[in-house]
Amino acid sequence: MTRLLVGLASLLAVAAGVAGTRLAASFDVRAERGPGEPLRAVATTGMVADAVREVGGGLVRVAGLMGPGVDPHLYKASEGDVGRMVAADVVFYGGLHLEGRMAEVLERMAQRGVRTVAVTDAIPEDRLIAAGGQGGAHDPHVWFDVSLWALAVGRVRDALVEADPDSAAAYRANAARYLDRLAALHERVRAEVATVPEPQRLLVTAHDAFGYFGRAYGVEVAGIQGISTASEAGAADVSRIADLVASRRVPAVFVESSVSPRIIEALRAAVRARGFEAGTGGSLYSDALGPDGTPEGTYVGMVEHNVRTIVSALGAGGSSPAPSGGSR
Repeated sequence: MTRLLVGLASLLAVAAGVAGTRLAASFDVRAERGPGEPLRAVATTGMVADAVREVGGGLVRVAGLMGPGVDPHLYKASEGDVGRMVAADVVFYGGLHLEGRMAEVLERMAQRGVRTVAVTDAIPEDRLIAAGGQGGAHDPHVWFDVSLWALAVGRVRDALVEADPDSAAAYRANAARYLDRLAALHERVRAEVATVPEPQRLLVTAHDAFGYFGRAYGVEVAGIQGISTASEAGAADVSRIADLVASRRVPAVFVESSVSPRIIEALRAAVRARGFEAGTGGSLYSDALGPDGTPEGTYVGMVEHNVRTIVSALGAGGSSPAPSGGSR
């Protein structure tokens, strides 16, 4: 018991930056589930939490750590987050360094016997996009290619079966139904994007989160910041993208729900200085889902919202809807 509490104390010290011994006393060691009680799962991002809910159904109680508008690249685990993870039967996270500032906490969780699952482990390395200049790292935004996200859902299914084998048949049935929906969504996205004339398929966003979307659906993508928002965009980055937007006469650029709109405002000003006016195509959900209880608060609804917004702004006529909220 003492060793478990000391281990928990060190985790809490990493997450909260305070004295671990004092915090350890506020949490109990994970209790066993009683008969008929749902599996306790914690998920980092909204996309991961949604996948666990779809596969788990009523057999799993899911606690999501990061809500709408939260940037996972910069998120720091709180004392409460660590307590929820320690008490969980299984912790799901994106992986590929998506949760950059939580990496040490997740690693120590695994070392202390907490079952942790990186959903992107199911994706073959040759289908990942390299993160240029980041020491062999890969782009973690795999959910923008629906066919890749389906592989992550399969990893969720397998992890739930392993954690709760008595409910394996239900998890497999739930996953099969959801995977059918994702296959149909993938084809729908492909068809809708194809309605945009190819020369107009240039998607300009605040950070480089849409590489998988571009590769899967035939869209050229340009982000001002790098793959992680932990990297700062400089004047040279804004100038480079402004040259591209002005020379290609891109009708609209896009803000993101989890990234400050200031960088897109700076881009539009730089484009204007080059004699061209680029509209704001709307707000896209990149690293977080929309508000709970809305269609955009689910993975499928988020993808559908993004595609509608992109196609409307870049398609024939280049109409530019007003920005929809969610930016911080």
